Amino acid sequence: MINYNGEMQSSDITLSNSNRGFLYGDGVFETLKIVNNKILFLEDHYFRLMASMRIVRMQIPNNFTLEYLEEQVLHLAKVSNCVNSARVRLTVFRNDGGFYLPQTRSVSFIIQIVPLHETAYSFSDAIYEVDLYKDFFITKQLLSTIKTTNKMINITGSIFADENDLQNCLLLNNEKNVVEALNGNLFMLIGNQLITPSIEEGCLNGIMRKQVLQIAKEMKNLEVLEQPISPFELQKADELFITNVIIGIQPITKYRKKEYNSSFSKTLVEKINTLI
Repeated sequence: MINYNGEMQSSDITLSNSNRGFLYGDGVFETLKIVNNKILFLEDHYFRLMASMRIVRMQIPNNFTLEYLEEQVLHLAKVSNCVNSARVRLTVFRNDGGFYLPQTRSVSFIIQIVPLHETAYSFSDAIYEVDLYKDFFITKQLLSTIKTTNKMINITGSIFADENDLQNCLLLNNEKNVVEALNGNLFMLIGNQLITPSIEEGCLNGIMRKQVLQIAKEMKNLEVLEQPISPFELQKADELFITNVIIGIQPITKYRKKEYNSSFSKTLVEKINTLI
């Protein structure tokens, strides 16, 4: 089942061949996690979605309140029997018409859901090797910080990782600084400093990134910095890890010849689970 503009429909719905999300990537989306019939970090997701729609000049419907979207997501979870734990994608796209210049600013939405096996975030110490992806670069601009339906860098980077037996890749911006991973934000621990690229570097304004920053700033003897990270600094790090709202914390165990421990990552997973 999917939720299409507030109506429950079968998952084989056919969109128009003039769909702007398909033709031009004219859409934004949020990836949500449901645990025990609750959307985690709902307000953060909602305000990021509203900001994304404003950035790309979409018309925000009057009924697009936090309560309305929460109701639509949880209703789909209920009819899909996914209330315990699920991954949800809420996609908003501009309605049909026009070429690069839309004929309308009005929007439609689709909500899709996939069940997950675990409710709490789990810690994994399995081998997780990454490398740099240098075929294309993220630009330092506001569009890079939101989740649009144009994810070609992430797609080609994922293919590169698969072809080279890597679990993930790290993306660079146009100044050759490390920005993020293919599927989440990047954090680096060096001594008592926890460093992550700032939003101004072009990284996604991640929801789990925000939670980790809040938790880390309350920890004693830890300095939290948002600043550029050069590729050369990665091999000086004690730990590297990736964050997103579905996996929580994913420790990186190897980058090129450098191997990392993950004790700090494990502590963060425990602290995040206390939030849910």
